[in-house]
Amino acid sequence: MHILDRFRDPELGRALLEKVIALADRARDKLGRPPVFMEVCGTHTVAISKAGLRSLLEEKLKLRSGPGCPVCVTDYGDIDAMVAFGRLPGVTVGTFGDMVRVPGSRTSLEREKARGADVRVFYSPADAVKWAKENPERQMVFLGVGFETTAPAVALSVAQAKALGLKNYSVFTVHKVVPPALAALGSDPEMKLDGLILPGHVSAIIGRRAYDFIAEEYGLPSVITGFETLDIVDALYNLLQQLISDDPPRVVNGYTRVVREEGNVRAQETLDRFFQIADVSWRGFGTIPGSGMELKPEYREFDARARFAPEVAAPRIPQGCRCGDLLKGKLTPRDCRLFATACTPSHPVGPCMVSSEGACAAFYQYERRTAAG
Repeated sequence: MHILDRFRDPELGRALLEKVIALADRARDKLGRPPVFMEVCGTHTVAISKAGLRSLLEEKLKLRSGPGCPVCVTDYGDIDAMVAFGRLPGVTVGTFGDMVRVPGSRTSLEREKARGADVRVFYSPADAVKWAKENPERQMVFLGVGFETTAPAVALSVAQAKALGLKNYSVFTVHKVVPPALAALGSDPEMKLDGLILPGHVSAIIGRRAYDFIAEEYGLPSVITGFETLDIVDALYNLLQQLISDDPPRVVNGYTRVVREEGNVRAQETLDRFFQIADVSWRGFGTIPGSGMELKPEYREFDARARFAPEVAAPRIPQGCRCGDLLKGKLTPRDCRLFATACTPSHPVGPCMVSSEGACAAFYQYERRTAAG
């Protein structure tokens, strides 16, 4: 039997789900309301919607989506800067696929491409470096978007460009660090959270230990988990067990087949070598201290901000878009009046409807009919 087969066993899942429902009743009796849990990983968001767990358990507990989609938390000002790079003569913008359609204040990379901008989608930063080497007459600006998971690949692309002596490759880094965003959630008096489902991919890089402050400083039970339905149900079971217990809250590693206590030390060393921590803006949160990564001064020649310094107008938020509130877990997609009307996958108003990991896109694909009827 393959190791993942037991995580896809429907009988095992059904039995565990029954235990979750029983524990949820006990937790509700203790709290005086249904417990509220938040997942902070876009892949978990999709998995929860696809499995129907939100609607199945909505009378027992509440599941909220948090700032787990890197495309979604990218600030309007950063997207406007990406558009500005694309308008510079001789510049080609390279990016991951999801970013192309994300609306900025006034336009998107997709629209700019239709107007003549050279915007190219790459599967990895290494492909962008290869393109830059093959096209020395063009300046390649690669958009570094993502959490601790994707940042090492962008860092290594800088190392590769340096080794090749490329003068036409640079990166616009809007990479973000997850723990400070969790601290922002934990310290927000308006947030009524009873536990967190922590990301699997990010945790593989930073390790379980990096989250201890969540339980110690904010008293929030938390579980790192994988992406199978049974993984997520098991995380809910663990969170509920912690809620009804009188023991202190803990950060539990439920994804031991991938995540270690210390994380991926080699990847961490790569991040430390190329990046320094910075204060950056998150959609819905504003500026979070120490939550971003920017290239260190010794790699300034590969910093697109320093190389081009594009002019960017003050950002303008589209009227009615609630992506920011959604990313803080203050509402669900169905609470936004634009959802499935003015904002759809074919005509997105905000990034939560664009990204494959966005809560609105996942809800639209898997839960819209359930919510309607």
